[in-house]
Amino acid sequence: MKQKRFILSESELPKQWYNIQADMPNKPLPPIHPATKQPLGVDDLAHIFPRECCVQELDQEHAFIDIPEEVQEKYRYYRSTPLVRAYALEEALGTPAHIYFKNESVNPLGSHKINSALPQCYYAKQEGTTNVTTETGAGQWGAALSYAASVFGLEAAVYQVKISMQQKPYRSSIMRTFGAAVTGSPSMSTRAGKDIITRDPRHPGSLGTAISEAVELATTTPNCKYTLGSVLNHVAIHQSIIGLEAEKQMEMAGEYPDTVIACFGGGSNFGGIAFPFMRHNIKDGKTTEFIAAEPESCPKLTRGEFRYDFGDEAGYTPLLPMFTLGHAFKPANIHAGGLRYHGAGMIVSQLIKDGLMHGVDIPQLETFEAGLLFARTEGIIPAPESSHAIAATIREALKCKETGEEKVILFNLSGHGLIDMTAYEQYLNGDLMNYKISDTDIQNTLQSVPKV
Repeated sequence: MKQKRFILSESELPKQWYNIQADMPNKPLPPIHPATKQPLGVDDLAHIFPRECCVQELDQEHAFIDIPEEVQEKYRYYRSTPLVRAYALEEALGTPAHIYFKNESVNPLGSHKINSALPQCYYAKQEGTTNVTTETGAGQWGAALSYAASVFGLEAAVYQVKISMQQKPYRSSIMRTFGAAVTGSPSMSTRAGKDIITRDPRHPGSLGTAISEAVELATTTPNCKYTLGSVLNHVAIHQSIIGLEAEKQMEMAGEYPDTVIACFGGGSNFGGIAFPFMRHNIKDGKTTEFIAAEPESCPKLTRGEFRYDFGDEAGYTPLLPMFTLGHAFKPANIHAGGLRYHGAGMIVSQLIKDGLMHGVDIPQLETFEAGLLFARTEGIIPAPESSHAIAATIREALKCKETGEEKVILFNLSGHGLIDMTAYEQYLNGDLMNYKISDTDIQNTLQSVPKV
């Protein structure tokens, strides 16, 4: 019988993270101060983030960074996650492609997000922090951060996008189970939230609004640091554990990916699976194709512009060099709440400029069709975010069916959809629709972007 699952032993688990910045031919531009337009250093960022995260954020020299032993110990509770050959999906599609997926949904928190929540809380604890705060969309990052905070004895406060809180109430319950305080964003508990509600009393919330509130809380609360689940460089470094494991597991399978795919919100799970393989394109002449699958309703990679922009709606964050739709962008209420972010991470934005990867945008209904097919063939109900990666994988596999190419496709299953069943029910009942933003709307929201 053909082997389907590939698991690493404890001794084979990576002991270092990978930092693609060190190998990039063109380094990401630096974050800059919005007033002075000068590059920011570690000291500038460390009043918001844990200091070691700031060191990693700006590290363009070291390709490999040691994973602290205490974090390695926590990783061993659930890693490695399996690499799985999707034989049943291949058969259903009638494709000659070999499809593999890295299953990050099997860890106790149900998504890849815990891979960065643990080290961020560890570093915060090491420097004497007592409180952490963050934002979350669909709630997977908020759940992971709440758990990690409890592991390291920290108090956690989470601002969850209001529409996602309504769509996925159990995720906020999970956060509260781990001891976190959870607030729907925009809220009346911060100056930023009050200003947003004043301008738009019916604002459904966005990751940009929730970031503003979380950053404000971190900067006005003694001994509190802000943590982030995506976008920033240090998050991609922590998530590289996914791709580093997958490299070894693909060797066990006797294959190497021609195409690597992941869904895309800010870039955490995409970078996690893609960057360790991408270094072989940069350094060793490999020709793997890298595809980031984003929502058609939030197409910053395919229709955004490369600008210096704020990471949040209120303009509290540094200016980041990113492909953006504008920090005032108000996304449609799609169920893939983790992908409703206006900008892309700095590393990914530079890699797109350099032609080392590209984005595709996927309509909402296509993602749910793909999610259903995956559930009915592989027996796993995927998160709506992950279904974007599945939809892009199906597109590539069907191209192979047309051409007869026997490509090897690897995608990241970033989380399960067991708390997203309301979304599946609405899809099955015919109550969901596609959303597509117009060029005029994009240009209007880009008007808010500072001129740098």
